[in-house]
Amino acid sequence: MAKKKKGGLSSGGLVATLAATAAAFVVRKALAAGWTKVWGKEPPMDLTDPKVTLVEAIGWAALLGVTVEIARFFIIRAVAKPALPEAGDAE
Repeated sequence: MAKKKKGGLSSGGLVATLAATAAAFVVRKALAAGWTKVWGKEPPMDLTDPKVTLVEAIGWAALLGVTVEIARFFIIRAVAKPALPEAGDAE
């Protein structure tokens, strides 16, 4: 007989969400510091500012999006690893 899943948010899911959120915050701060060091100015946050070029805005969005998603992937995998079944295990 198949096991029924309980409704609601599991503690593992909550931990993964909190860890991924914290990682995203840290990664964003680190990238902003790196951007400032490399380019000599703050990353583009206000897109209505006429000084922000299209290249800067797209570059920052791509760098931030890819890096944060990679960090989230590894954090969620690390937190969820104990709950994942091994390859070849029957459920």
